[in-house]
Amino acid sequence: MLQSTQFALREGEIHLGIGHPEEALLPKDLLAQAAAHRFAQNGAAFLQYGADVGDDLFRLELATFLSRHYGFKVEPNTLYITNGISQALDFVCRYLSQPGDVIFVEEPSYFLALHIFADYQLNIIPVPLDAEGLMVDELEPLIKKHQPKLLYTIPIHQNPSGVSLSEARRQKLLELAETYKILVLADEVYHLLTYEGQAPTAMAAYTESKQVISLGSFSKILAPGLRLGWLNAHPSLLDKLAQSGMVQSGGGLNPFASGVVRSMLELGLQDSYLASAKAIYHSRLDAMDDALKALPLRYQKPKGGYFFWLELPEAMDATILLEAAVRQGVSFQPGPKFSAQEKLSHYLRLCFSYYDSTILKEGIARLYTTMNTM
Repeated sequence: MLQSTQFALREGEIHLGIGHPEEALLPKDLLAQAAAHRFAQNGAAFLQYGADVGDDLFRLELATFLSRHYGFKVEPNTLYITNGISQALDFVCRYLSQPGDVIFVEEPSYFLALHIFADYQLNIIPVPLDAEGLMVDELEPLIKKHQPKLLYTIPIHQNPSGVSLSEARRQKLLELAETYKILVLADEVYHLLTYEGQAPTAMAAYTESKQVISLGSFSKILAPGLRLGWLNAHPSLLDKLAQSGMVQSGGGLNPFASGVVRSMLELGLQDSYLASAKAIYHSRLDAMDDALKALPLRYQKPKGGYFFWLELPEAMDATILLEAAVRQGVSFQPGPKFSAQEKLSHYLRLCFSYYDSTILKEGIARLYTTMNTM
């Protein structure tokens, strides 16, 4: 069978592990309008090799957009355009670390980021989370023991746990990073997908420090296939990345998509789409929460992002449950995937972004049926 997308569903399957938007939510018409606007302008610079750190006009529009949504001023010269967060993490590992360097990660953490760190032979050390995010008070003795070069955190609506790092812990983390010269990689892909309450101050606010890199992407707020994101950091860090052989040879990353999304920003289309997407995701989050109340699971309702992190009864193994669930036509991501030490066997992650409320409820009903057979 021919395949065009990363993930192919089996007929009749409800896969509650899929961590991206459904196709019906992708804004084809808005992107077509933006592309037509860009092609109607004089010049075709967006079809050329790109500037090393990204098109300055796009960086200016992006900085204006982020300043409005973050609530503080983002300077264009602190932005480096990337092919999304995965490529940005790969870039940072390649040019700002060496094999054998220690990287601290949250336990649990985004499992595909763990794969990237393993690709570069980094020594991955897990640090626990609680309801306020990374347990920063436990870091200092671990820092003294392991001497990490990097720390990877998803500080808001964390994948998979859904928790957010408190303001107090953010400040303490920054102090530790400055004291011990640890480069903090803050994956803030879900920051703009806050549905309830006030989001904590983005880590992007701390780019005056040379110890913080904030990572953002249009994958979750526009379309994953654009492969367009940004890295927000002190200009001296951006200069190191811009000197890479790949950029020197191929030019800055993704100038064509940058040109189209620049029009999305200029025309106000990104703001309107983000507002509508947030409303849809919020309703789906509530629908999944309502459906989950019937199950014997412990969880903390997220206030944004894409995910629920569920704790099973102690005697139940998520991997074994998944095998039985697939036979009932429902799937999820088991907890051990998100562990740097092959633990978390009685946890699982569900995503509410891909399906409408009716299908989400049916998927939870199938999961309930499966649990009752165990």
